[in-house]
Amino acid sequence: MFTKEFVKEKSDYFENLPAQELLKWIFQNFRNVGFTSSFSADDVSIIHMIKQIKPDALIIFIDTDYHFPETYQLVEKLKKEWNLNLKIIKPLISVEEQERIYGEKLYEKDPDKCCEIRKVEPLKRVLKELDVWITGMRRDQSPTRANIGKVETHKLPDGKLILKVNPIANWTRKDVWKYVEENKLPYNPLYDQNYLSIGCAPCTKPVLDGEDERAGRWAGKGKLECGLHTFTQKE
Repeated sequence: MFTKEFVKEKSDYFENLPAQELLKWIFQNFRNVGFTSSFSADDVSIIHMIKQIKPDALIIFIDTDYHFPETYQLVEKLKKEWNLNLKIIKPLISVEEQERIYGEKLYEKDPDKCCEIRKVEPLKRVLKELDVWITGMRRDQSPTRANIGKVETHKLPDGKLILKVNPIANWTRKDVWKYVEENKLPYNPLYDQNYLSIGCAPCTKPVLDGEDERAGRWAGKGKLECGLHTFTQKE
């Protein structure tokens, strides 16, 4: 069903249409749809759109056990106030078990391994249940995301091909904050301290003027992605 021709046609069609139009098409045509959200300003904007289209849509949060307190507070606030159909996915092992097996501060010694255990493996589990995966990725976030399409495919390790949808791929950071401000959306207060991309607390720092949004993630590690979007190649 998800041929290259189909995907290119849909991606091109929705390229210059509002993000809401792509989301409407997804929820009108597919059943097993999920939005993986870190509750960034980008993601909160998409949740706000989704709620107006399909109020009971599945929102997925990967709880690594390393998020900032501010992130957990925002998740709980929106879960309650927006009545989210929220599915929280946890790693198979606790932080304590991880430290027993790999030693303390694995995120410093081997950040790829830590991300694999606490983010990528949980994501692989939840994606098996989906036909369509919605993300909040934007092209201007980092060089690794510069060429993403509005509609793509993603092959899981077991060979299953799912549709991957990036409704705000063509938005800029300015577009995100315009939407947040116009709709008076809550956001993580760490943004006010120049955290422009907020992940796990041990691996996230504020961004300096002129740096890419994701420069504050794994600073000094030569790493821009946790692996959530790169564990298999897109078709």
